[in-house]
Amino acid sequence: MRLDRRALMGVLSAAMAAPGAWAASPAGLVKPPRLRPGDMVGLVEPAGFTDDAFDLDLVKETIVAMGLVPRPAGHLAERYGYLAGTDADRAADINAMFADPEMRAIFAVRGGWGCARVLPFLDFAKIRANPKLLIGFSDITALHLAFAARAGFVTIHGPNAASSWPRFSWDAFRTVAFDGATPLLANPEGHEDRLVQRSGRIRTLHGGKASGRLLGGNLTVLSTLMGTPWVPDFDGAILFMEDVSEQPYRIDRMLTQLALAGVLGKVAGVVFGQCTDCGPSGPSYGGFTLSEVLQQHLGNLGVPAFQGALFGHVGSQFSLPVGCRAEIDADAGTIRLLEPAVR
Repeated sequence: MRLDRRALMGVLSAAMAAPGAWAASPAGLVKPPRLRPGDMVGLVEPAGFTDDAFDLDLVKETIVAMGLVPRPAGHLAERYGYLAGTDADRAADINAMFADPEMRAIFAVRGGWGCARVLPFLDFAKIRANPKLLIGFSDITALHLAFAARAGFVTIHGPNAASSWPRFSWDAFRTVAFDGATPLLANPEGHEDRLVQRSGRIRTLHGGKASGRLLGGNLTVLSTLMGTPWVPDFDGAILFMEDVSEQPYRIDRMLTQLALAGVLGKVAGVVFGQCTDCGPSGPSYGGFTLSEVLQQHLGNLGVPAFQGALFGHVGSQFSLPVGCRAEIDADAGTIRLLEPAVR
C-alpha cells in the first residue's frame, strides 16, 4: 500500500486525536523478558534496504551464532526508493513482530534513513502491551526515542544485526540482554582492536558524577525530532549522543538546536560517544575543532560530561539500555547501570 501526503496527514491526525495518544510513558519502567538460547527473534528493516541475499544470509548466521532463531519480517528485502519498502509496510513489520507471541526480541538489520517516517503508522497500544527488546543504533534512534516516550519499556542502543559484532560488542550485549547484569561500562585499555585503541580515549568536559535514565542516540536523528510528539522528557536524564560524517560546525548547529529547545538545560549529565569521520572537510585553522564545540556546549552546562565512550559508528561498542537508570563518572569516563534492562 502506498499512501500519499493527504493520507499520511489523515493517519497522523487520527493518532493525535486518539485518547492518550501523546501521553508520557508510565512512571514504572517495564522490563522486557531477557533473551535465552533458542529464543525466536525478528529481523526488520525500518529504514534503509538490503538488496543482497548474501548479506542477509550473513545476518541470519550472526543471529544463529548468538544461539537465537531468526525470523525475517514479511517485507524484509523489499525496496521503495532508498527505503526498505513503503512507510506503511515497514511499520506493519514492526507491529506484527510485537504482536507475535513467539517473538522474544526485534533486531534492526541496518540503519540509514527512514525510521522517523514510520512513527505515525506504529500501533503503540499493541507495542506497549507486548514489551520486547528492540535492538539497533544510528537511525534506529528515532524508534528508541519514540518507544521511550510512548511505550514505557527498555530498548537497547547497540549494534544492528548487520554490524560486525566483534567479541567486545557481543560480550557487552550478552551481559545486558541475556544475563540481565548491571555492568560498569569502561573503555578497555590495551585492547587488541586497534580501532578501539585509537577511538577509546576519554576526555572529561566537566567533572563529577550524575545519575538518571539513559536517553539519546544519534545526534542528527535526535535533533531532527525536536518539536515532534516522539521525544521523551529529558528532565534529569543522562543524555548520550554519537554521530558519523558530520563536520564540527554541523555538530555545533545540532547542539545549539538542543540547547534552544531546552533539552541541554534539563539533563543531569552527558556522554558524547564516538563521532566517526567528523573532522573538518577543509583546513581546520580558523574554525573550531570537535572537542572545542563539545566543550562550548556540554562542558559549560555545569553537569558531569565526558566524550569518548565506545558507542556509535565503530565496530566495538557498548549496548546501552535506553530508559534504564545509570550513573556516569565524568572523571573516570565510565557508565554504571543501576538496574537491569530485562527481567
